[in-house]
Amino acid sequence: MPTILVTGANRGLGLEFTRQYAADGWMVIAACRDPQAAGDLQALAAGSAGRIRVIAMNVADTASVQAAAASLAGEPIDILLNNAGVGSPAGKTLGSLDYAAWLKVLDVNTLGPARVVEALVENVARGERKLIVTITSRMGSIDDNASGGSYPYRSSKAAVNMVVKSLSIDLASRGIACVLLHPGWVRTDMGGSSGKLTPAESIGELRKLIAGLGPKDSGKFYNYDGKEIPW
Repeated sequence: MPTILVTGANRGLGLEFTRQYAADGWMVIAACRDPQAAGDLQALAAGSAGRIRVIAMNVADTASVQAAAASLAGEPIDILLNNAGVGSPAGKTLGSLDYAAWLKVLDVNTLGPARVVEALVENVARGERKLIVTITSRMGSIDDNASGGSYPYRSSKAAVNMVVKSLSIDLASRGIACVLLHPGWVRTDMGGSSGKLTPAESIGELRKLIAGLGPKDSGKFYNYDGKEIPW
């Protein structure tokens, strides 16, 4: 049974990733900050015939990430999916920038995936797929920025894109592929009610894409429909 670890698995895209992979027979290690408060995830796990294992992991807390990694020592992970993230806070426009809030966004969206990869890279190296997928946003594309604003969110995603690009180079010798994916504009708490895609639609397309990813794709930035996004 292949294994995937999903961060931010308690809601939105993470919950849908967990639902779909478990339904397809995968073992899902579903990580979230507070498992006791994750009612939807716990209900999903209860009906999964043991295919969903919920663990505590706060990607903004190095000790929490390391503790989660210690509990998984020696276990192969075929796909490590960095999904946990936060959106833009209030105070995101020039003239009203909230720098403390900006730092929190960077901590979760940029440092978070780095913490998770550093802690779990040996697990990925033991897996068959040897794949690290990081959910980013085309709002982190410098080339695609035609509207400005959203300084905290845009900068956090541009920065994590660079982190993953470097990881793709540093981990190539170990056969580990590192890929960035944009899920589209999805109707979630973060994406809002105007999104063009439902979580089920977005994740369905992303899973098709992920199924074909390998070393040839390492260091690349893809839209959910498989089209490459400019940096």
